[in-house]
Amino acid sequence: MPSSGYDRDLRNTSNAFQTGPNSAVTETKMLQAADYDYIRRLVRERAAIVLDETKNYLIETRLQRLASTERFASVAELVALARRDSAICRRVIEAMTTNETSWMRDVHPFEGLRHHIVPEMIRSRAGTRSLNVWSMACSSGQEPYSIAMVLREYFPQLLPWTLRILATDISTEMIAKAKEGAYSQLEINRGLPASLMTRYFKRDGLQWRVNDDLRTVVEFRPMNLNEMWPTLPRMDIVFLRNVLIYFDIETRRSIFLRLRRVLAPDGYLILGGAETALNLDDQFERVTVGRSVVYRLRSGSL
Repeated sequence: MPSSGYDRDLRNTSNAFQTGPNSAVTETKMLQAADYDYIRRLVRERAAIVLDETKNYLIETRLQRLASTERFASVAELVALARRDSAICRRVIEAMTTNETSWMRDVHPFEGLRHHIVPEMIRSRAGTRSLNVWSMACSSGQEPYSIAMVLREYFPQLLPWTLRILATDISTEMIAKAKEGAYSQLEINRGLPASLMTRYFKRDGLQWRVNDDLRTVVEFRPMNLNEMWPTLPRMDIVFLRNVLIYFDIETRRSIFLRLRRVLAPDGYLILGGAETALNLDDQFERVTVGRSVVYRLRSGSL
């Protein structure tokens, strides 16, 4: 769910309900106050995402896209059906999540992974020869594939290891896209070095597809962070970047509590640049790794 598409959506709002020969959505029936309240409550309860009244434009813009895709006559008709159809309700929730992402995003966390975190893990895991990495809220897959490329490119000694990269996201649509591993030229251009593109991707029509040997390293599955978590192995490295900013304080604290039970005692938690565990969970301590800030469990934490 990396980074917000709010600004982009705001720019597009003025055109959100224009009609034309290719549009299935008309302007005849707009959302009412009760509809906005329903969407805000639904997204808060199911996905823990907080939207106040200033985000009505965001609700309109994103649901207009879904209504057009699903060929509803209006956004209001879409919302009315969502109230009684669980499948449409799920699509509405997924439409309201942010799926902005890029390759090697912000660079520094991946430099820290390469130069500090993974070398340390190789030393400390030499006995078990296993490494578990979790990309939470992975969106369309750029983050977990970026992690996989770092491990493949710089750590050939991991080839005989048991390496697992788990990637999860609330959106089944994003999980399906990530599994497919096919990206447009525009998506490829967002942060992917040319050397890695030629080594780990192959041309497939108008798209670039992740090579099979890299795709097999990553396991994608849908998961709602606000619901009960499945049984997971101890994670050595967890990426939870640009996700917590959408949640309220209590939800953030709940996630940190669950992470304590999943993260290995000497594991690393990597958050987004605008996110922190400070004042939310004192069992995590802030550590500088290269030019990046990460979090580790304090000695004796549960």
